[in-house]
Amino acid sequence: MVDTRSTAHEAGLPPVGTGPHRRRLGLLALVATFGGLLFGYDTGVVNGALLPMRQELGLTDVTVGVVTSSLAFGAAVGAVFGGRVADAWGRRRTIILLSVLFFVGTLVCVAAPSFGVIVVGRVLLGLAVGGASTVVPVFLAELAPYEIRGSLSGRNELMIVIGQLAAFVVNAVIASLWGEGDGVWRIMLAVCALPAVALFVGMLRVPESPRWLATHGRDDAALAVLRQVRSADRAEAELADIRRAHEHEAQEQRESGWTVLLRNKWLVRIVLVGAGLGVAQQLTGINSIMYYGQSVLIESGFKASAALIATIAPGVIAVVGGVIAIANMERIDRRTTLLLGFSLTTVCHFLIGTASVALPAGNPARPWVILVLVVAFVGSMQTFLNIAVWVVLSEVFPTQIRALGMGIAVFCLWIATALVGLWFPSVVAATGITGTFFGFGVVGILALLFIWRFVPETRGRTLEQVEEGVASGSLFTVDAAGRR
Repeated sequence: MVDTRSTAHEAGLPPVGTGPHRRRLGLLALVATFGGLLFGYDTGVVNGALLPMRQELGLTDVTVGVVTSSLAFGAAVGAVFGGRVADAWGRRRTIILLSVLFFVGTLVCVAAPSFGVIVVGRVLLGLAVGGASTVVPVFLAELAPYEIRGSLSGRNELMIVIGQLAAFVVNAVIASLWGEGDGVWRIMLAVCALPAVALFVGMLRVPESPRWLATHGRDDAALAVLRQVRSADRAEAELADIRRAHEHEAQEQRESGWTVLLRNKWLVRIVLVGAGLGVAQQLTGINSIMYYGQSVLIESGFKASAALIATIAPGVIAVVGGVIAIANMERIDRRTTLLLGFSLTTVCHFLIGTASVALPAGNPARPWVILVLVVAFVGSMQTFLNIAVWVVLSEVFPTQIRALGMGIAVFCLWIATALVGLWFPSVVAATGITGTFFGFGVVGILALLFIWRFVPETRGRTLEQVEEGVASGSLFTVDAAGRR
């Protein structure tokens, strides 16, 4: 565990305190995380929309994989360019642009007359999802005081799973009211337009990231923003801390982005660690459940209508797990959380594979046992992995490469997501649940080894302390207690 008292002393900053500035900070975080809500809804809605869409558009296993994964491929591109745009144009204005892209992508999907057009719409949504997955966590991390940075940044992942749960519930309600015939999937997708409008309107009243403003020489504007979300003495002290960090960077080298990254082996290492962490998260197969949960439950023995309703259970446990994760984010070290999460999800993978062998098709217990194990897997994932991964990615990259590093890591994450989404229907068709989840289990063991060996600890440190530790390589060393 990190001694937060010693890190607070080392930071030399006045306490965060309570008052209107804390409520203002919470409100700004709520508005920004509507990007996460859209992220979650757009990735979850396809779960219930696939079957009626497949029937109306005449999709095959391969084209279903393409429709599903096209969003993830678009997100990979959006993650890279979203970070670059946010560096140049600002976090706030980039999020506003993404809200427009969410709205346009939704309209294209809803009106799509054919396979090709639905793929175009899903790619547009993917660009928005990828951009949001990069920019919103960075915006929250730069806005938050370091003492509560993990729990505040983690709210974005909580909103993602709330969005996915909303998609599952909306899908079930719409299917029960209008059935699963032609056109019902268009109504499911159309709901996404509402939070897109809310994000656009809300971000018009949200200030820019103070760290981005300070990086671009706008210290007065940065101080004004900090005074909205900090006490007066804390705002001035924190701006002075940010200035010192930037002055140190300026003395070292004036370039940013790729030039800085490739000149420092420790920066290269942290980007590779971030990319590996993102890929490991997705190779748990979490999005195979979020995208194809209904199909997995049908294969386990549920009827289609019952499977659609049953997908709400993983959505509910995901939200509960997210709430627990945020509550523990400032109490448990990041590395401990990640190791525990990968251990639990790997056990769940092997249990699902074993249950599918021990309970053959036709056994009345089979669908219910697999449902319980899927819920346990999703609960473990959301409680210990998803929020922790996104928090670590938002805080581990130095300012000069923060958006670039985040973009590279999230690009790799989304490519892994896309490949899982593309091949999952074909793999399940070829090997069934058994081979699929045993495969996820093997990958989980490799991920555990990677986390143990390479991922550093960031809890209890300011972004400036993390930045100094990465640049010097000291963040990668192991202390006497065995903590990185």
